[in-house]
Amino acid sequence: MSLADRFVAFAEAGNQQRLSLRDGSVLQGWIMEITEDAMLVSTGAGESGKDNWVKLQDIDEATLAYWDARQQAWLRFLLP
Repeated sequence: MSLADRFVAFAEAGNQQRLSLRDGSVLQGWIMEITEDAMLVSTGAGESGKDNWVKLQDIDEATLAYWDARQQAWLRFLLP
């Protein structure tokens, strides 16, 4: 399974995702697209939102979390 395929599972978990980059910045929003080496994360709301292309190698995998609407909480996500 490729790294991109593993991030597809993350994108499908919950209705929002949160992650940190290796430079310390945090992104919270919706994963809109995944390529072999990057993904597009849409943050913010409406017209004030911003689309961010992030290289998969720049993501700190230990910080992956998704919003679980049933539990009303952020849950940690481990890549398969």
